Amino acid sequence: MSAPGGAARKGRFAPSPTGPLHFGSVVAAVGSYLDARSSGAAWLLRIEDVDVPRCVPGAAEGILRTLERLGLEWDGPVLWQSSRTEVYRAALERLMAAGRVFGCICTRRALADARLARDGTRRYAGTCRDGLPPGRTARAFRLRVEPGCVRFVDRIQGPIEEDVAADVGDFVVLRADGYFAYQLAVVVDDAEAGITDVVRGADLLDSTPRQLLLQRALGLPQPAYAHVPVVTNGAGEKLSKQTLAQAVDGLAPGGVVADALRFLGHPPPAALGGAAPAELLAWAQGIWSLARVPCVRGAPMPGYG
Repeated sequence: MSAPGGAARKGRFAPSPTGPLHFGSVVAAVGSYLDARSSGAAWLLRIEDVDVPRCVPGAAEGILRTLERLGLEWDGPVLWQSSRTEVYRAALERLMAAGRVFGCICTRRALADARLARDGTRRYAGTCRDGLPPGRTARAFRLRVEPGCVRFVDRIQGPIEEDVAADVGDFVVLRADGYFAYQLAVVVDDAEAGITDVVRGADLLDSTPRQLLLQRALGLPQPAYAHVPVVTNGAGEKLSKQTLAQAVDGLAPGGVVADALRFLGHPPPAALGGAAPAELLAWAQGIWSLARVPCVRGAPMPGYG
């Protein structure tokens, strides 16, 4: 797939340092890496530590070491979101100047009875859209979302559409605790880095329409998206820190990479049994195709749930 506007293709992996790398994150990393490397594209690494309260000290450094053990070599320096506050602030000011955001005083408690959006967040009913009560100061800032479906074609999951206004409502871009929201940070970072191809877990599929709206509001290019299935445990839950997902640090790296390839529809041949990560990844680059990745949002992987 060619990059928008003839630009050089770039992919990326962007883990959040909320704990050690688990198998679900490895699957996303391997899929992103192979999609880039199989087409000669650069593969960048970004640590998404914008949500500082959720970050675990030392987790980011552990993630870097694990990626190196798995043979996933990135290009250029690592980008840290925590160092980019002023860049996000400039983007917010552009949105303010264009009248695209508004201040909000609503607390989590005030939204507790709102209906759930598809991703489990609470739908915002537009309480503060027309201005704040006299004497009140905004706690957060939200993007003003207009009605209408947002559509895109995912390279794995196919056509996707969502009426963000109806399902989610006006969403937060600057949180009440002063931290910038993931949705804004990821859009700004991808554009500045020149990312043309985003391959990530399907748990982020429902975030993509919001990111498309922000790209349009800021006049930024839209990457091509591909959402690989997330790995689920025996209860059907996505592997995560909250579901006590096992870290891969203590596992044989070649076995982890081979299992990730199997999960992604690219099982290594018997001749590569026991092979090192570099050999497995080199083999996979030669046959990599998103058409072989299962078109499902989630699936179990025995031994990791």
